[in-house]
Amino acid sequence: MHNYDVVVIGGGPAGATAADDLARAGHSVLLVDRAGRIKPCGGAIPPRLIRDFDIPESQLVAHARCARMISPKDIRVDIPIEGGFVGMVDRDRFDEWLRERAASHGATRMIGSFDRLEGPDAQGLSTVHIQRREAAGERDETPTQVRARLVIGADGAKSRVAAQCIPDSDKGKFVFAYHEIVRAPETSEHAGIDYDPARCDVYYRGSLSPDFYGWVFPHGKCMSVGTGSMDKGFSLRSAVADLRRTAGLDRFETLRREGAPIPLKPLPRWDNGRNVVLAGDASGVVAPASGEGIYYAMLGGRLAAEAAHEALATGRGTALALARKRFMKEHGRVFFILGIMQRFWYLNDKRREHFVKICQDRDVQQLTFDAYMNKRLVRRRPMAHLRIFLKDMAHLFGIAKA
Repeated sequence: MHNYDVVVIGGGPAGATAADDLARAGHSVLLVDRAGRIKPCGGAIPPRLIRDFDIPESQLVAHARCARMISPKDIRVDIPIEGGFVGMVDRDRFDEWLRERAASHGATRMIGSFDRLEGPDAQGLSTVHIQRREAAGERDETPTQVRARLVIGADGAKSRVAAQCIPDSDKGKFVFAYHEIVRAPETSEHAGIDYDPARCDVYYRGSLSPDFYGWVFPHGKCMSVGTGSMDKGFSLRSAVADLRRTAGLDRFETLRREGAPIPLKPLPRWDNGRNVVLAGDASGVVAPASGEGIYYAMLGGRLAAEAAHEALATGRGTALALARKRFMKEHGRVFFILGIMQRFWYLNDKRREHFVKICQDRDVQQLTFDAYMNKRLVRRRPMAHLRIFLKDMAHLFGIAKA
């Protein structure tokens, strides 16, 4: 039975980042990941992520320089990304690159999934039972056992680590997301199709999602076309088919289909105070309203690694609580505001129409993208905030017309 300082369950952006940071810090790390699973994701990463996590240009399959907001009445608002771009990644290639980077810095990789956790024992070691998979779809019925001082649960929404080890892990809220990876039109096929390989299209229509939105995001030679909803009775596949017809993309080849729950609310606890801490989707860090998750997952993985490093150095499992404390201090207000936005503006098509109308405002555009690109609330323009507040009030009380 091998001993590790940390076993990381889940090799998505959160788990791979945590494993990489801990391995670079000199800890022995086992990274356990299921082979062959790709999460449905638009694939957008902001400049701050590229800077903070040293993402090379080779991982970007497209550069989005404009976002188009499309209302229920087909009003289209283009928001240029002035002086920059949003990088687009393919999650199958990007996630594997992150895992390989962690391995190159000393993390050990294993294909498998979490089974259960026992301990810790008198020496402070827990036994992690892992269901091995030698390759995608092949199962070894005898679980592998390893021992570790700490476990990071980065095994996604509906985390098995969280369900077993973290109190109140059933308090999360979820959007069920589904997308299709579609071959992008060649230049010669653009006739009659309003498609731009440098633009992200966001559709705010109740027919495509009663409480979220639909999207068409460029991925170089392909694109992600998807939607999501908290309504389990809503047909996501039918909505995506409708979206593809609306966008003129129904005749292009479907390369693969993926679906999964996506959390939209941070869990009240991320650790058990002893030997387990959560990161990424397992902890609930996907932004409400926007659905953005890659940056927050990687930040969560980094903060979990920092908390684990401190817990290992001091022998105090209570240090694991620092991961959530630091995340919420920096981003809790943004999540709260985005949650209010989603509950109010996505309620019906009348409000969605007003929401897209507000996005025509230059103050809204600039402050929104400043916040998105740099991941912080912008406070340096108080008059712009005042103008936005007054315009929001006009729409809320029906003074402004959609």
